[in-house]
Amino acid sequence: MINNKNIAVLMGGWNSEREVSLRSGEAVFAALNKLGYKTTKIDFSRKIFTQLQEVKPDIVFNALHGKYGEDGRVQGVLDILQIPYTHSGIVASAICMDKVLTRKICTTVGVKSPHYEILKKGAGNKSTVDKEDARNKEKIFAVGKPLVIKPISEGSSVGVEVILPNMQFDFAKYEWKYGDEVIVEKYLAGQEIQVAVMDGKALGAIEVRPHGLFYDYKCKYTAGMTDYIMPAEISAEKYAEVLDLAERCHAVVGCRGVSRIDFILNNKDGGDDNFYLLETNTHPGFTETSLVPKIAKHVGISFEEIVEFLVKNARCE
Repeated sequence: MINNKNIAVLMGGWNSEREVSLRSGEAVFAALNKLGYKTTKIDFSRKIFTQLQEVKPDIVFNALHGKYGEDGRVQGVLDILQIPYTHSGIVASAICMDKVLTRKICTTVGVKSPHYEILKKGAGNKSTVDKEDARNKEKIFAVGKPLVIKPISEGSSVGVEVILPNMQFDFAKYEWKYGDEVIVEKYLAGQEIQVAVMDGKALGAIEVRPHGLFYDYKCKYTAGMTDYIMPAEISAEKYAEVLDLAERCHAVVGCRGVSRIDFILNNKDGGDDNFYLLETNTHPGFTETSLVPKIAKHVGISFEEIVEFLVKNARCE
């Protein structure tokens, strides 16, 4: 089969998720070639206008992850240039990159989130800094240990850490490189369930069982560090419930194409057996071994079929 569309695969970039994006981009590039498209790889840089003018693509397959590629900024560039692109548009991308904003919006459709607080680095004179430090300590006490600290706008679990009851955590002295604010949220024990949504419809739910304390960057991208159970080993009622919750999240934030919605089922250590939203991903990992392709394969959708669906539904806003 020969397709006359010229597809540019946007990948790489210069943020903390560069290597993951390169892996996604290579897998997509191979799939597009297999499908018969004329395909060019673009390693995303600050010269993106020039890069796109040289390639002159009909469609951009956005295989970027993280800042600039997943937060609405490159989507704005492509809208200005009127080059159709895959995945979500500016608004949904910007919302979902901000974990706090995502949770506030998803709460409006009945999706719960873990109890969290926002800590802020103090600035200015000593008195101002001391007051902010005191407020931060009150917030940490309100959340209680164990707790999770995470950046507001990073993906792939970059910067995420779990603070156990026997560990000290003083944000004023903490070496934090992801901005002046941090989320601290209650650590919930339970099954980590992730749902793939395609064209507004949940395809299925997979359970991830990391060999570490949680599904961190190392467990995500190191072979043998995580066990994957598809379909997730939960009751039929809970399975249907989490699919419904994922579809609500996808819709209310305005996602399009393919997304992955991550939950924790709080069913251990005296948990309440409810699902809690962890994050909504507009650009989930896209290698042959990533979670969305695993879920899709279980319901009879191949990697190439997902790629072709995204290309055929590419558009500007």
